Amino acid sequence: MDIPDIALKILARLPLKSIARFRSVKKEWKFLIDSDYFRDYFISLNSSSSTSWSIVQIKPHKLTLDIVSHHGCKVLGLTRPPGSLVSFFLETKIRQVLVLACTDGLVLIYAKSSNGTLMYYIGNPLLQEWFRIPLPSYIIQMDLGKNSEHFKDVGLVTEIKSGMVVSYKIVVLVAYSAQFEFMIYSSDSGIWELRNVACRHRFSLGFIQRKSIALNGILHWLYTCMLTSFIVAYNFYGGYNDGVDNDKCRSIGFPGSGKNERFKRTFTTSEGFIVYLNEFYGNENRTLRVWRLVKYTDVVAEAWQLFWEVNLVSLMKLGIDYFPVVMHPLNSEIIYLWSRNKKSLILYNLRTHLFSLHKEFEVDSKCMDGCVLSFNDCSKYMETIYEYISSVQGGPSHLLFSQYVLPRWLHRLPPPPPQPSNDYIAVLRCYIR
Repeated sequence: MDIPDIALKILARLPLKSIARFRSVKKEWKFLIDSDYFRDYFISLNSSSSTSWSIVQIKPHKLTLDIVSHHGCKVLGLTRPPGSLVSFFLETKIRQVLVLACTDGLVLIYAKSSNGTLMYYIGNPLLQEWFRIPLPSYIIQMDLGKNSEHFKDVGLVTEIKSGMVVSYKIVVLVAYSAQFEFMIYSSDSGIWELRNVACRHRFSLGFIQRKSIALNGILHWLYTCMLTSFIVAYNFYGGYNDGVDNDKCRSIGFPGSGKNERFKRTFTTSEGFIVYLNEFYGNENRTLRVWRLVKYTDVVAEAWQLFWEVNLVSLMKLGIDYFPVVMHPLNSEIIYLWSRNKKSLILYNLRTHLFSLHKEFEVDSKCMDGCVLSFNDCSKYMETIYEYISSVQGGPSHLLFSQYVLPRWLHRLPPPPPQPSNDYIAVLRCYIR
C-alpha cells in the first residue's frame, strides 16, 4: 500500500465525517480505511472522546428521533442532531413512519405506505444504508387494519465482534402463557422463526412494558404489578456466562428497601452496563444511589453493585424540583435530570458534584462531554410524562427514555441473505453529508 505513514496518522485524527469522504477518493484509500489496522488505530486514538448521541423517548414516536441531542463531537464531527440522519423516509411516499428501536448505531423503523402496506426497515443512518425486512407470517395472516399495533412492540439486539456489528435480530414479543413466545428475525438466516422461552417465575404479560432496552444481545423489559417491579431479561445470542438456566428468561429485582424511594422504577444504560438509580430521603436529606447490574440473578444482593452514593445538597439548596432521565451512555460520572421549576435539563457530575442547567430556548451550547447540546420539544414531552414519575405511589413504573448512540466506527449494516424479488429492498445512499 503506497500511502505514507504520516498520511495515515493524519487521516486517523480526522472526524469520521471526513474519513467517510476520503474513503471514496480512490481504491488505496478505501482499502486502508476498511482495514482492521486502521479501524483499531482510529478507535484507540479516540477511546476517551465522546461520540454523537441522543436522548429519545421510549414509545412509538414520530421520525424526529431526538428530544435532546449531542452533536459536533470530536469523533464524528456531525453539525446536526443524530436523529436527522433518518430523514431518508421523509423523501419517500411513505405515509407514516415510527422509530421502534435504536441499538448499537442501528435503527429499526415501522412504516406504512400510501396504500396501507405495513413494513419494517432496518438501517445504519450514519452510512445511509436501509433494508426492508419481510413481514412475519403470523402478521401477514392477521387483519392488518385491526392489528397493526403488533408491528410496534418490537426489540432490536445485535452481536458485536471486534467492535463491529456482525449480525442483528428483530424481536416481536407475541404472547405469554406458561412461557414467552417470540417471533425472531435474524440477519444471518433472513427468515422469521418462532421461539418459546420459559421463565423462572410466572407472571402476566399484561404487566410487562412492551418497550425494551437492548444491551450485549440481551433485551430487558420492565415488569410492574401494583407496587412490585423488576426487570425481565433474555439473551437472544445465548447464555449469561454463569451456566445456570441459559435458555430461560431471567427476572431481576431492584435494589433498595422499597421505602423512602422518591422515583418510580426505571433503568438506563451507561458504559456497557444496565444502570438503576433512585433517590432516597430521610432526616431532611436526599441521597442519590446508582447501581450497576453485574449478574443476571434473582438474588438482588448478587445482581447489583452500588456504584455511586451522592448527596445532592447543591440542588436542594437551589430548590430545584427534578427527576432522573438517563445516565450518560459513555461516561458513568454524568447523570441527566429534568428540572420542572427551572424548565431545564440538568447535567450533574457525580464525582465533582458540579452541574449545569440547559434551557430549551437557549442557543445550543457545549455540554460536559464537549459536544453541542440541542433540544427538540423536550419541555413538552417532559410535562406529558411527569404524572407517571412524580411519585412511586401514583401508578406503575415506566420505561420513558433511552439513548441512541452513534458508533465510533463506520461499520456496515449486515445485509439480509438474498430473497426472492420484492421481499426486501436495499437502499444505498451517499455517506455522511
